[in-house]
Amino acid sequence: MNFLDLFAGIGGFRLGMEMAGHEPVGYVEFDKFARRSYQAMYDTKGEWTKHDITTVTDDDIRQLGNKRRVDVITGGFPCQAFSIAGKRKGFDDTRGTLFFEIARFANILRPRYLFLENVKGLFSHDNGDTFETILRTLDELGYDCEWDLLNSKDFGVPQNRERVFIIGHLRGAS
Repeated sequence: MNFLDLFAGIGGFRLGMEMAGHEPVGYVEFDKFARRSYQAMYDTKGEWTKHDITTVTDDDIRQLGNKRRVDVITGGFPCQAFSIAGKRKGFDDTRGTLFFEIARFANILRPRYLFLENVKGLFSHDNGDTFETILRTLDELGYDCEWDLLNSKDFGVPQNRERVFIIGHLRGAS
């Protein structure tokens, strides 16, 4: 399957997706140091890429979709607005609204799957209303979702790092 890596960071999703035999079509990453690392670690030549997801137009997304089929969108959307380590301003923090950029890409590209990640605090933020808004948004776009809280220490990683993973399945897609 072909995947698009949004909020790519240094490529954690990409590493797993490529190891599973999937092909990248492009990536978006704002942080210049993360982009530099990503480009040093992966062969990104010829891939579609943008720096700031908020400046990507709907036409840019459609053009990408016309050139390459996107089966999966991956994205670890910014967590600072939901983390207990942050100010927890949620959707009142610009970073907290960036999830809706994933929704915009999904609405235009209609990938079969969404593979998203965020901090544990996403579950409890605003008494669960934030997580409910995310699930409702994906439902309205036609995605049935499953989610779980996973800890990296349970998978052989020497780090205690709990993360929410959301898998969206496009209704009616085979």
